[in-house]
Amino acid sequence: MKSTSMKHGKTQSGTLVNESAAYPGYSSCADDECFNGIGSNDPEIISEMSGAVYSLLEGVGENPEREGLLKTPERVAKSLRFLTKGYREDPEEMLRKAVFAESYDEMVLVKDIDMFSICEHHLLPFFGKAHVAYIPDGKIVGLSKLARVVEVYARRLQVQERLTQQIRDVIQDVLNPRGVGVVIEAKHMCMVMRGVEKQNSITTTSAMSGEFLSQSTRNEFLRLLNR
Repeated sequence: MKSTSMKHGKTQSGTLVNESAAYPGYSSCADDECFNGIGSNDPEIISEMSGAVYSLLEGVGENPEREGLLKTPERVAKSLRFLTKGYREDPEEMLRKAVFAESYDEMVLVKDIDMFSICEHHLLPFFGKAHVAYIPDGKIVGLSKLARVVEVYARRLQVQERLTQQIRDVIQDVLNPRGVGVVIEAKHMCMVMRGVEKQNSITTTSAMSGEFLSQSTRNEFLRLLNR
């Protein structure tokens, strides 16, 4: 067995609705170049992770030295560093850079934000849509930053429940709005590929604060999600 030091090496009048099916940050990669230039490929870390992947391949009964797997340990290491880059990004700082004074006081909703994350229990993907809304109280934030906040927290090892709350909390803390509402709908590969193997199951989680805790505002938010 190789040493781990090897070198593989958000309708009411006045309401703004913005739908975002995709946003910067998600791209289709043709090769390993998409993992470069993101401040995550520290050679020493990649080398250590590659060694661990090499051992995993041996553990499942593969031969890491065969042609198709020779570069797999390094590819997996770089891929995991990219998929968990949220650990190296600050969502509060990201939001604070795009906060503006504005008297708008109706609900702002960005819905259908593509979301991809990794379940911390089995290291298998879960993915779907995030819907984020808030009611400003003198301050608004650039709409794309709401999507970016989703991405930052999703690019970590996660459980959907915590992810939903983290998105709500950072928006509430930075903007101090009259309320925040977050809903995530996702499919979990740990339920599809293994365990109960229920291929059509969807998990929905929600997290609310402030005025979104009132039945009328909550109902408006959820109604807008179904338009």
